[in-house]
Amino acid sequence: MCEFISWKSFEGKNYFLTNDDLNTKEGEKLLKPEVIADLCGHGAIESYYFELKGKGSNMECIDFSSPDNFPKEILKAIKLGKFSRFGVCLDILNDVGRKKYKEIEALAWKKYKEIEAPAWKKYEEIEALALKKYKEIKAPAWKKYEEIEAPAWKKYEEIEALALKKYKEIKAPAWKKYEEIEAPAWKKYKEITRKEFWKIAKQKKYRKDIWK
Repeated sequence: MCEFISWKSFEGKNYFLTNDDLNTKEGEKLLKPEVIADLCGHGAIESYYFELKGKGSNMECIDFSSPDNFPKEILKAIKLGKFSRFGVCLDILNDVGRKKYKEIEALAWKKYKEIEAPAWKKYEEIEALALKKYKEIKAPAWKKYEEIEAPAWKKYEEIEALALKKYKEIKAPAWKKYEEIEAPAWKKYKEITRKEFWKIAKQKKYRKDIWK
């Protein structure tokens, strides 16, 4: 997976994605679950600019200590807050801006944990029962194996495999339920923090002098 910010350089021009691109018909395709995890990547850029497939150089930089690390068109997009759906870059903020963002982030994280924590607790309860069941099935087989040793190993493996299968069968629905609750909560947390970060970052007063 590529990092924020990524771009492709081809024939003297830099290609990258911004919020504006995601609002187009072509950009909406990049928001599908199977693609959005790598929205910052070169693959997403090539999917949008299909003519770049297999061409140019893949570029990326996560060092925001200096604006000189980025092409001028990307630098402009950063200052205009065009990357709120891609990631955050705390290093461009001054102390006041960073403090303001951290306050918002803490509230968003609290909201996420309020949703995630009970879901995780429920999963752990079911997983513990599944593990207990697994041990109950496996224990007598292991005891029998210890008594007989080598000839019993095959039999032990058969029973242990069945126990493990049972454990996974019990655990799987609980994990799926947890993911159904946790995933949208995490998505919401990322949406809020990114959006609020760029609200702050767009304002010169909250950026470091070299980023103004």
